Amino acid sequence: MPVLRITLNNFRNYHAASLDVSAKTIVLVGPNGAGKTNLIEAISFFAPGRGLRRANLDEIAFSEGDGSWAVSAEIEGALGLATLGTGIERPLDGATVQRKYRIDREPVGTAAAFADHMRVVWLVPAMDMLFVGAPSERRRFIDRLTLAVDAEHGSRVNALERSLRSRNRLLEDARPDPHWLDAVEHETAELAVAVAGQRVETVRRLGAVLASRSESAFPPAEIALDGWMEQLVPEHPAIEIEERYRAVLRDNRARDAAAGRTTDGPHLTDLKVVYAHKGIAAADASTGEQKALLIGLVLAHARLIAEMTGLAPILLLDEVVAHLDPARRGRFMASSASSARKCGSPGPIRPCSPGWNTARPSSMWRSAGWNRGREGRPCRLPNQPSFEPIFAPRKMPAQRFRFEAFGRPAESLKNHDSTIPYRCPLCGVPTLVFVYKRTSILRRISQLIRTLIKRHI
Repeated sequence: MPVLRITLNNFRNYHAASLDVSAKTIVLVGPNGAGKTNLIEAISFFAPGRGLRRANLDEIAFSEGDGSWAVSAEIEGALGLATLGTGIERPLDGATVQRKYRIDREPVGTAAAFADHMRVVWLVPAMDMLFVGAPSERRRFIDRLTLAVDAEHGSRVNALERSLRSRNRLLEDARPDPHWLDAVEHETAELAVAVAGQRVETVRRLGAVLASRSESAFPPAEIALDGWMEQLVPEHPAIEIEERYRAVLRDNRARDAAAGRTTDGPHLTDLKVVYAHKGIAAADASTGEQKALLIGLVLAHARLIAEMTGLAPILLLDEVVAHLDPARRGRFMASSASSARKCGSPGPIRPCSPGWNTARPSSMWRSAGWNRGREGRPCRLPNQPSFEPIFAPRKMPAQRFRFEAFGRPAESLKNHDSTIPYRCPLCGVPTLVFVYKRTSILRRISQLIRTLIKRHI
């Protein structure tokens, strides 16, 4: 588990609390109302969104406090040791409450920046009625799964919702300006295809993980997205789908104006889950089978994140064994323990991805492999698992840094803003640390030293 310490201030029923974590699996035990769910909710705020309860910011503060609240976590994540923090300041009269985000005491824009350090997945009792509830709950569920894989997905979903609201307001006029409608629908189509495409990719990857878990303790499931746009994404170019959706929006203006909403698009997509062994929809399964299917989906999603990023996510489970029979409950405990051992964090320096394209280091990144000690062993803790992840291309944040060993071809050293030679103080391995112009060099070097020393102790 990458979290080393969690600290709460004026959060729910906690006026001030701090918990040191020393194990991969933590079980919270206590009477009802003690604050067990509040504690895991605090951790969920390090994922994009409003936490596992989807609470408003002003509902979270300690009832006897001044209205402010804060959560911080000391972690050893994908980029080494870091301190993450989020919360709100004391609200002022008439002022809008804004949530703050910090990494190593420096402000960042959104919680999506936390995804560079850790990923969070959860399963709570409110999700037990997922398969028989409204389609909007299943859309929110698949978006949450997608968000853990792509931290920017939430921004695209919110932008799509804003664009749809703008279109609906324009349609409220008796004679809306067609030029404005064309502009809004052009943006709406682009966002809709981007959202649908990322959902399809997540479902495809998750389906492959579910198919590979033939000996899982939970029933096999088959998942698919029910929407015409999602059906076209794998086979057609994005531009073609965008043009088709713009035509649909243009043709439906009169009907949407009468309905007061947009009646077609990915905002109405549903997630279909089938109990594979019985060939029935998850909604028709028993309560215990639905719970088992849901647990299987969440555990498969956690494994997918570990395979894609090389870093096991934090898995928050609240009353997870409710509705499970004793046999399945025992298999769940064994499966959870096995997953914790297999999905341990590999630390800040990750293995090289074969075949990764480094032609554009300014926009892509990779870590170039484990440093080798004097005896040819990696510089890492004993018995710590190693990984061979396959990374997806993504943009290089300014605060990220990378590692390369001396002796790499000169072509791979181009286009970096600065290069700092560094030698591990314990194993003596020479290393080059490539940093970018806006990086705080001293802070990153000190963080690297602390991480290496900690991993040798």
